[in-house]
Amino acid sequence: MNAPPRIARRKSVCPHDCPSTCALEVEVLDARTIGRVHGDPTQSYTAGVICAKVARYAERIHHPDRLTHPLIRTGAKGANGGAGAFRRATWDEALDLVAEHFLAAEAAHGPQAVWPYYYAGTMGLVMRDGIHRLRHAKRYSGMFSTFCTNMAWTGFIAGTGRLAGPDPREMAKADCVVIWGTNAVHTQVNVMTHAIRARKERGAKIVVVDVYDNATMKQADVKLLLRPGTDGALACATMHVLFRDGLADWEYLRRWTDCPDDLAAHLATRTPAWAEAITGIPAAEIEAFARLVGETKRTYFRLGYGFTRQRNGAVSMHAASCIAAVTGAWQVEGGGAFHNNGAIYHWDKSLIEGHDLRDPSVRMLDQSQIGRVLTGDAEALCGGPPVTALFIQNSNPVSVAPEQELVKRGFAREDLFTVVHEQFLTETAAHADVVLPATMFLEHDDLYQGGGHQHIQLGPKIVEPPGECRSNHEVICALAERLGATHRGFSMSPREMIDETLSSSGWGSLAALEEAAFNDVQPPFETAHYLDGFAWPDRKFRFRPDWSRVPAPNAGTMGPWAEMPALPDHWAVTEEPTEEYPFRLATSPARHFLNSTFTETPTSKAKEERPTVMIHPADAAANGIAEGAWVALENARGRVLVVARLFEGVRRGVLIAEGIWPNAAHPDGRGINTLSGADQVAPYGGAAFHDIRVRVGAA
Repeated sequence: MNAPPRIARRKSVCPHDCPSTCALEVEVLDARTIGRVHGDPTQSYTAGVICAKVARYAERIHHPDRLTHPLIRTGAKGANGGAGAFRRATWDEALDLVAEHFLAAEAAHGPQAVWPYYYAGTMGLVMRDGIHRLRHAKRYSGMFSTFCTNMAWTGFIAGTGRLAGPDPREMAKADCVVIWGTNAVHTQVNVMTHAIRARKERGAKIVVVDVYDNATMKQADVKLLLRPGTDGALACATMHVLFRDGLADWEYLRRWTDCPDDLAAHLATRTPAWAEAITGIPAAEIEAFARLVGETKRTYFRLGYGFTRQRNGAVSMHAASCIAAVTGAWQVEGGGAFHNNGAIYHWDKSLIEGHDLRDPSVRMLDQSQIGRVLTGDAEALCGGPPVTALFIQNSNPVSVAPEQELVKRGFAREDLFTVVHEQFLTETAAHADVVLPATMFLEHDDLYQGGGHQHIQLGPKIVEPPGECRSNHEVICALAERLGATHRGFSMSPREMIDETLSSSGWGSLAALEEAAFNDVQPPFETAHYLDGFAWPDRKFRFRPDWSRVPAPNAGTMGPWAEMPALPDHWAVTEEPTEEYPFRLATSPARHFLNSTFTETPTSKAKEERPTVMIHPADAAANGIAEGAWVALENARGRVLVVARLFEGVRRGVLIAEGIWPNAAHPDGRGINTLSGADQVAPYGGAAFHDIRVRVGAA
């Protein structure tokens, strides 16, 4: 009997907004069809393990609802999710119409009336960041990214001076792994691969710090369940115990930190009992955690994004990162603190982004304040002209941006011409005047870096796209030609751009990367552990940062930055409960969605079922709420209907809503980000998506 034919596998990279940036092996059935997607076992961080939603990517790339032809609006914006509101068009017709409206907007109000808007629908450098080349060539309005990284990166860099840390694979060599503020089982499964290896091979303890008993916490040996926005208090009480009980490494502190005596004196009153009142964690549990990390030099602090999506997020990240400096854990393999490795890549993206054309006088509009921008808020518009034309790639702001009522009102403007380049008819696309069909990652060439690891990776085109889909690069170049924008990048292929970017950044050639599939660029141990000093002129870790001068990406200081504490502390600046709004809501990631991506795939939808909110049974009883009942979450920004799920794994007064369901999945058409705010967080902006006060009641 003949054996079945062997299915070809091709190397690729997951493009989605996740620090793991997994190396993939994709089953290719024919020129247009893929099968199962697997983790690449030859890449040492991915180690053959990927999340289930990417493993079944064939559901997404071959989905019958994919956009395959350009569309021009004929009906009302956003009506019926866009069903019946568009007619099919040719590419030339659609692009000519876009150019006509962009040029008209420029003639009426100047080039800054056009706003290219994007984010992390793909993390590929060519397809994600090439939109800047068009922006700079035309002097269109800039965009300051504030959805995700601002507070986390700023808080980490405030101590180290650089966004980099110990090799993430060293988690497997730790004797204690502290997973703080990231539900890794949902959002970056490879963290668990290496942490569990440490447990199996070394008997390491896994500690999880989070605001609910999630899938990651269920894997923990030590669970620290705290109230949202109180991580700084936990960190300070932990360091209090380290100093009090002689567990601080004073030799390391004297040599490699800026003001250890001031820190020790400052923390004298930040006792576990003080922190218990703030965090809800019993003082005895804080004492035990402090002893564990103080007596275990090989403690690896894996610090996530989730706990920083608070108005005190940068302060909390900095405080948590300080613990490794107090214990001296940086000195040993398997020790130290890690958040992201962004600084190790030293990319020259001048070709991709058109840096030679950038005009620094052009305004930078806040990504998170798109609702305010589109509804004419003068401050959000930086005192400049209205935005009358919008070009969107890699983002779905009508689902994911905060202050959704303002966002939807802005997108409904009839004087706003909106172009959306998308893979599906998202809620943002449903509000567009022109919709352009986009390729997916297996249908174009791109270049990737790992935020949560240390690999440069190539994602080659391995299948043909359906219908008339075009890549981001193709669309940008076609628009540039019609708009009279010139730059040599507009006449280059993605492969040519990848090759030159690799070369100019000091990372070799496309040919070499293509042969290898990935390049491990982990810095030497001494550099990664800052054994030769931290990235400051005096080489010392900063317990006392100058918050206005932290070298993190920024568009100037924002929010109440002048009120930030000088030393690590609990900064009480979050949306605290009130009599009117007595609950704290965190909008945490769902396992089978990734922001608003995968909300269209049948298996992910079936597994997530419907929009829910987790509520402690005692809080549910006090509010007359039954399991499975529709309830209303409400604050001054709006009202959202979700299904109650009684759950003992939260502190009293805390609510958890997992995932960003489409607005249409809620009975009243209002999604969870109706409740989130877009006020700018100190010191460099950002949206506090997990920092929301609400009331809850029967729907």
